[in-house]
Amino acid sequence: MSISMYLASVPPILRALTNLRAILEKAATHAEAKKIAPSVLVNARLYPDMFPLSRQVQTATDTAKGAVSRLAGMEPPKYEDNESTFPELVARIDKTIALLETFKPEQIDGSEDKTITLHMHDRTITFKGMPYLLDNVLPNFYFHVVTAYAILRHNGVEIGKKDFLGKIS
Repeated sequence: MSISMYLASVPPILRALTNLRAILEKAATHAEAKKIAPSVLVNARLYPDMFPLSRQVQTATDTAKGAVSRLAGMEPPKYEDNESTFPELVARIDKTIALLETFKPEQIDGSEDKTITLHMHDRTITFKGMPYLLDNVLPNFYFHVVTAYAILRHNGVEIGKKDFLGKIS
């Protein structure tokens, strides 16, 4: 039995973005309750050479919208990457979720062997659809989502594994 490219991409990405949204809302509530300037958390990093929380969220949403758009044979929309508050980060996630919800299985299924070309800084990388999704997109997407979680947890936001995983049906 095989799994479709749509089922391997859109539903798990939507779930993780929905959970990340809830985590950011908890972080905003935490900052208010503890009298912490929200910008402290939005700009927090795990280590000085790592991206701050805001960039982790931006990169996760860029990875999500880029992957699904490319698998469907469309150009991904561009976002400004200027979010600096929790409401702005939540709005970015909402915009990405709304975009992903417009894709239908027939747009993504059958993309296993589609050629995907990424222009990255000083080089171009070419993938086939399945390895692009499984070896590049999903690990990269989850890396940034879990790093956002870890930044907030490290800074005292009371979140746990259940927040990261969300409701299990």
